[in-house]
Amino acid sequence: MNISQVAEKTGLSSKAIRFYEEKGLITAPNRSLNGYRTYNSRNIEELTLLRQARLVGFTLEECKELLALFHNADRRSADVKARTLEKVADIDNHIAELTQMRERLMELVELCPGDNGADCPIIDSFTGCCKQDKGAN
Repeated sequence: MNISQVAEKTGLSSKAIRFYEEKGLITAPNRSLNGYRTYNSRNIEELTLLRQARLVGFTLEECKELLALFHNADRRSADVKARTLEKVADIDNHIAELTQMRERLMELVELCPGDNGADCPIIDSFTGCCKQDKGAN
């Protein structure tokens, strides 16, 4: 299969496929006499795994670990599950951080009059200013 066929089949761009190859994440495809890459079913599986793992937030390094497990015939599903649960915990932590950021921003929004005046508690908060210190130098 050529790269455009693989791109269509996996949902990846040709550029992404070449990137994953350059990073050594996939098994190097065979080369035809004219130098074009020819991909086999193993390459398709690797690329599909990469795409699916990236869609749910795995980093390239984590994808590399998943691919190592994919290639390991002696892998244990417990290892795959553990890595997946680690990713879920990372996502949960990220959600908590984003929720805190959102709550803080909404607090600031509530304090801001949002009018034509220059006084803005949002800017004051971001710069460390407070109303009591405005006149003091």
